[in-house]
Amino acid sequence: MAQSDDKAQSDEVRVLDPRSLRGLAHPLRLRLLGALREYGPATASQLADRLGESSGATSYHLRQLAAHGFVSDDPERGKGRERWWKAAQRATKVGTDELLRHPDPSVRGAMNTLLHEWATLHGQELSTWLGTRHEWPAEWHTSWDISDFTLRLTPALAREMLDKVHEVINDYREQEADPDTEHSARYRVQLHGFPRDED
Repeated sequence: MAQSDDKAQSDEVRVLDPRSLRGLAHPLRLRLLGALREYGPATASQLADRLGESSGATSYHLRQLAAHGFVSDDPERGKGRERWWKAAQRATKVGTDELLRHPDPSVRGAMNTLLHEWATLHGQELSTWLGTRHEWPAEWHTSWDISDFTLRLTPALAREMLDKVHEVINDYREQEADPDTEHSARYRVQLHGFPRDED
């Protein structure tokens, strides 16, 4: 998930456990957290406008995210009764597949909800780019990609490859352009890797 330009935001990556997973595994909460990470601090009303939701719904789900430590108040921005929210971490990570194998079916169900919502959001973001790419400057017309590759790997080789790809992305995170740099833009990288049946 993307990092906001707010330098006060923690660089920490939140590793999910069963309790925090239950607090996050909701479609609107995922979208709220994603918006705060990508676009920076906002009020419930601003987020409602951005996401096409009611401010009552965004307020409720922001409080739930706060109760689980995903978002926090940003008191420096608030004026009067206006309450601003910010993401508490740069990203969320599923540590291992133990949550998918958890003995509690509600944990496994929450994990499945989370993964399918992430996949849906990825598809929506890609579709938005495809529908609007003609509006972008010419420099960006050769700086995007939709590719797929099929390799024959062992689980160990697949993990090694994914770790190397993450390393490359993190190297570029350290070189991120300043928001005022000409022709710079937020750049979304989505990575999907999974085995396929022989049939």
